[in-house]
Parts: sequence; structure tokens; C-alpha cells
Amino acid sequence: MAICTTFAQNTGPITIKGIVVEQTGGQPVSFATVMVADNETKKPISGTTTLDDGSFVLETEANNFYIEISFLGFQTRTFGQPEVRSKTIDLGTIELSEDAEQLKEVVVRGEESVTEFKLDKRVFNVGKDLSTTGASALDVLNNVPSVNVSIEGQISLRGSAGVQVLINGKPSIIASEEGNTLGTITADMIDRVEVITNPSAKYDAEGTSGIINIVIKKEERKGFNGSVSVNAGAPENNSVGISLNRRTEKFNLFSQIGVGFRDLPNDIDNRNVDLINNTTILTTGEEFRNENYYNFILGTDYYLSPNDVITLSGNFALELEDQPSTTNFAALDASDEITSQWERNETTEATNPKFQYELQYKKDFKGDEDHTLMFSALGSFFGKDQSSDFLDTTISGENNDDAQRTRTDFKESVFTFKLDYTLPLAKKWTMETGTQYVLNDVSNDFEVNDLIGGEFINDPGLTNIFEFDQKVLGLYGTGAYEGEKWGVKGGLRLEQTDLNTILINTNEINDQNYTNLFPSVHTSYKFSEKISLQAGYSKRIYRPRLWDLNPFFNIRNNFNIRQGNPDLMPEFTDSYEVTSIFFIGRTSLNFGVYHRYTTDVIERISIFENNVNTVRPENIGTNRATGMEFNTKYSPVKWLTLNADFNYSQFARDGSFDGTVFDFSANQWSSKLMTKVKLPADIDLEATGNYRSSYETVQGRISEMAFLDLGLRKKMFKGRGVLNLSVRDAFASRIRENEISQENFFIYSRRLRGTFVAFGFSYGFGKGEAMEFTGARRRF
Repeated sequence: MAICTTFAQNTGPITIKGIVVEQTGGQPVSFATVMVADNETKKPISGTTTLDDGSFVLETEANNFYIEISFLGFQTRTFGQPEVRSKTIDLGTIELSEDAEQLKEVVVRGEESVTEFKLDKRVFNVGKDLSTTGASALDVLNNVPSVNVSIEGQISLRGSAGVQVLINGKPSIIASEEGNTLGTITADMIDRVEVITNPSAKYDAEGTSGIINIVIKKEERKGFNGSVSVNAGAPENNSVGISLNRRTEKFNLFSQIGVGFRDLPNDIDNRNVDLINNTTILTTGEEFRNENYYNFILGTDYYLSPNDVITLSGNFALELEDQPSTTNFAALDASDEITSQWERNETTEATNPKFQYELQYKKDFKGDEDHTLMFSALGSFFGKDQSSDFLDTTISGENNDDAQRTRTDFKESVFTFKLDYTLPLAKKWTMETGTQYVLNDVSNDFEVNDLIGGEFINDPGLTNIFEFDQKVLGLYGTGAYEGEKWGVKGGLRLEQTDLNTILINTNEINDQNYTNLFPSVHTSYKFSEKISLQAGYSKRIYRPRLWDLNPFFNIRNNFNIRQGNPDLMPEFTDSYEVTSIFFIGRTSLNFGVYHRYTTDVIERISIFENNVNTVRPENIGTNRATGMEFNTKYSPVKWLTLNADFNYSQFARDGSFDGTVFDFSANQWSSKLMTKVKLPADIDLEATGNYRSSYETVQGRISEMAFLDLGLRKKMFKGRGVLNLSVRDAFASRIRENEISQENFFIYSRRLRGTFVAFGFSYGFGKGEAMEFTGARRRF
């Protein structure tokens, strides 16, 4: 059996959104520049400028991300790439502008946060979530209603992957799969997260289950501002970050430098059972990904006039990876007696340079602040020079001594060009139009060498060069009406996709060219000051990512292999939903129902032979999902706040693969309860409990999961200094267990990361305030 390896990141859906307000007073900050660059195989790059009300939205769907965000007039933040295995990483460009969307909104103002219920989105202010203090953007997202982040870092919305994650409304290196900067963006840097479960035609059609836009804070204060942060954690997660900002009436210069080290252990346990031959392979081990990282951001904003601003920014990052991993194997016969044991040791080193840059121009036309024109050009590069040595040592029984070497030379470039125009036609009418062009060019040169006769010989069957080239052109137009009580918005988006992949050595070519229309309709009605209703429909697409298509293997565990499928086709989803908001006293209640119909669903299928489990994505039929969602916030007393979130969905699968029918119905649900307590001496305590039910897959079952996150914050020096303590997965119960039970084989897998404890101190100087910087979050 051919066995190859790819150590690049798996993709996953990520959403980034936020609002920029002053930490003291909560006043909005306008003209904030957010730069998002995705340096993963499917990482888009984008940037945006906040509106006069300080709002901006950005989403990026990536599992291996490199994200860097810079804020005009205040602190620049870099988000390290999360370790995600999700395949849904669409770096679509999303610009959330108050100008573009003059839609009626209901604002619920709480003691610590603001919730906005708009025509086509919900906005959650998460700037003071203690359990995510000092944590990465993925940890912040895990505390947002409707959003879940798996133990592998995969982002899902209402239980479904295929989420597009943006930063400040645009694709970015920060949200890419290849990048590693999501972890360098902390909770205090995120002003808000916008959840768009049914995006309008203005937004990139990528992301079947919706868009998450992470909005980064930016202070619009004149003069010199700055902040310094020091963080330490166990397992090791140490970093130092410095942010500087200088602003005048016409000019703003911002920069950030971050240095750190992070160690991520991962316990694994697998059991492969051949029910035909009654043989078993047991696998246990501990994987590590140690990383030194260096980030540097430099950018400038220049106001040509009060209505014209141009932004030029760039980022450079370097990651030095070390992956010492040990895997123990045991072979059992039909009597469950051990016939042989051996150990596989891996030594992997990688150097990952990353570049990202953005040019943006925004014009506000005189006489109407909602009349805007914006152009942005973003580019990114991610490289990986990686080498791995594998040594198998026999412990007992059959001789399994062996040695292998692999080499990976990976390069990816992504370019995104976007033009958006918003025109108010009358007091209650608004028109939007624009275009976007995204180019993604990837080359992955991979080779395997086997030790034969004391010499390493190249294996031509496992050595190849995979070229990935994708171009997506989009055009859109929307029209919106906003009345006193009723509003409606309709739009149509056209996207043309040209995808080409080729395995150079074997000349295996896969060309796909398709054009699609994506309509959307949204409406809202305000029955009273206490009751509002929102309804919407949109059509979405999920394009297979690079690592969905790349056929190379990963030979870290050569009995459990992940492989791409070059022939994979895109998913299409029709999404319907109705959402309501109620105000009862000091409590706000949100309740919604939704339905999604997806064709050509991409599922990871296990193919079992000789105790080797090869997981490969395939298009398996259709899926109909219907669900309900409920979330609320309640403050019975000033010192106590409760946030609850509940989601239930029932789905029906229809499809077949290789003569096997995968028709079945199942359900899943998740809940989250966050408790915030204000203590004396400016101390805040937060506890967040999460529960996710077990659910069926096309071949097996994913087990239930319950875990608790804790956070403690102490303000000092009149708010300029902040001490933070956070404990994630306090009881080490965030365990992912997967069982696949078929007629001829049984597979069990278990993965545990364990408890993470982080402590940090931040101090703001000049006109700045304390903002945390933390180490990069790594990928698998």
C-alpha cells in the first residue's frame, strides 16, 4: 500500500468579527484598519476600515491559519494559526459596514457587553470574557453562542462545519490554515464576533454553514499609544508582545512585535480491528509540536482628506517547529495475544516563513456618510521547509525495524482584490455592488526515502509534486429597504471558479470550471420595543480545499492515514432560517429555527485493509438538517451575569459509496452556560461549562464531550494594568472519541490535549490601555 505524508495543516472553518470601541467609556472608534491575511492552503487575505460607529466584520474559514491584524490608531494584533483539522477554511471577503447595511437593529445593552440583532446577522461583544483572556481567537469563538471549536481546533456553526472565517470583514493570513497567528490575537483584542448564519449576496458565497467575522479593537486616540504584555503558561506557552501606535490628524503609524515559545502535547489512542482475520493493531503515543515564533507588523494610514484614507500594511512571521513524537504499536492475534511490539520515533523540524501585505483605499462621499467606495488588494505567502526522520525499533516478536525519511517543500501564494460600492438612493433605500477576484497558487514538493541495505533510497511511488491553482471571480448586487418597523434586503451573487490540480511526476490532472448564482433574501419586522423577528434565505458553496484534494499521506502513524481526494466536488447548501428576539425585564431571549439542504456532501470515509485505516474525503449524497437554537443573557443582580446557549438539530442523510448505502437519520445537541461574578477589589471571575452530545456519522459515532473553562482577572493601576489567570479544560475532560463500526472492521480513536493554565500581565502606556498578546496557536 502506498504511504505518503503531508505535514501541512488541515483546514477548518473560522469566523472573525468585532466592533472597535474605547475600553474606557465604550465610545466607538472610527477609521480603524483591520488587516486579515490567510496564509493557508485556502487562506484568503483581507482588510477593512471601521465605520463611524466603530463596527467592522471579518470572517475566514481556515483550519491552518496565519492571521495578523493591525488596528489603526491603536494596538496591532497578530493571531497565530490554530491547530485545526477542519476542511472548511474559506477565506471569503466580508466587509461589515454600517454604511452598507442601513437595517433596523435592536440593541441590548448589558453591564459588560452589547448584543446587536440585525437584519442578516447577530453581533456578540466578547471583549470581557474571562475564560478566554490571554487565549487565542479560537478560544474566544468557543464562547460565542452558536459557535463551537473542537479539540482539534475545527470551527462549526450550529454543529456544522463549512464556516467562513473573516477578520474585520475580509480574508486574512491570520485566519489561514498555513498561518499560525490566530493564537496571537487575544480576547481583549477582539471587540466583537459577528455570526452570520445566512449571509447576503454581498458576502463571499464560500462557507456552507455561514460566516463568522472577528472584529479587532483599535483605539482612535491621538498621540503616542502603546502596550506591553508578558504571558506564561503550562504546558509551556510563553510570550512577550509590544504594540506601538502614533497618530496625528492625518497620519497613523502602527506596529507590533511578538516573540514566544509554545509546547503542545497531545495524547493519542487508537485500536484497529480486522473482523475478517480477527487481528488487531493497538496504537498509543504522545505527540508534541514545539514552536518558536517571531511576528512583526508595520502599517500606516494616511488621510488624504477627511473623507479619503489609504492604508498600507505588512507582516512578517517566522515559525521554527520541532515535533518529537513517540508512537507505540502492538499487534494482537485472534486470541488477543500480543504477537509483536515496536516503537516508532519521529523527529521533525520545519522552518515556516510568512509574508502578508495589504493596500486599501476608502472614500466617504461628502454629504452622506453612508455613500462609500472601498478598494483593497491583499497578498500573502506561506512556505514550509520540513524534514522528518522515522525510526521503527522492535520491542518483541516479529522484526519491525525500519527507517524512513520525508521531505516537504511547500509554497503558497494568495492574492485577493476587492471593490465595494454603497449608494443610499433615498432615506430608506440602499444599493450595494462590488466585485472580488481571488487567486490561490500552491506547490507541494514531497518525497519519501526508505532505508534499504544501509542506504536511503527514494520511493518513486510515494514521491511527487502536487500543484494547486484556483481562481474565483465574484460579482454581486444588493438592494435594501429600511422602514420604521419593517426592512427587507435582496441580492444576487455570481461566482466563476477555475480549479486546476496536477501531480507532476505521474501527470494526473484534475480540472474543474463552473459558474454559479447565489441569491439571498432577508427581512425583519419589529412588532414592538420588546419583540423583533428576522427571516432569511441564502445559497452557499463549500469548495474543496488544498488538503481535501492533495492525495499525499501522513506517515506519522502508518496504520491510521489521512489522504486527500483530487476528484472531490464542491458542496452546495440552501439555507433557511427564522430568528426572534424578546426582551423580558432585564433579560433578552433569542430563539430561532433553521433548515439546511446540502448536496454532494463531503464526508471522510474510512477504507480498511490489512489493519490500515485510510481516511479519505468523498462526496456522499445529500443531507437535510432541521434545528432550533436558543440563547439568553440574564443578570439577576449587578454582580452576577448568566449566559446560556442551546442548539438542537435533526438530520437525514441519503447517499451511497462503493455499493454501500449510507442512509440514516440522527440528531445532536449542544449547550453552554457562562457565569460571570464581580468580586471585590476589581476582581472578576468567570466559569464556562460546555456540553456536546454524541452523534452518528456515516460510518460510526462521535462520543459526547463536557468540559469547563475558568478565568480570573484583576485590574490595577487605574485600569492600565491587568493580571489574568485562565484555566481551559479544568478537569481534562475535553476528550474526542470516535468509533467506526462496519461489517468487516472496527476502529476506535481517542485524542486528549489536557488542561491548559495561562497567566499574564499587560500594561498600557501613553494613551493606550492594557491589551494582551499571547503565543501562536499551532496546527496539526
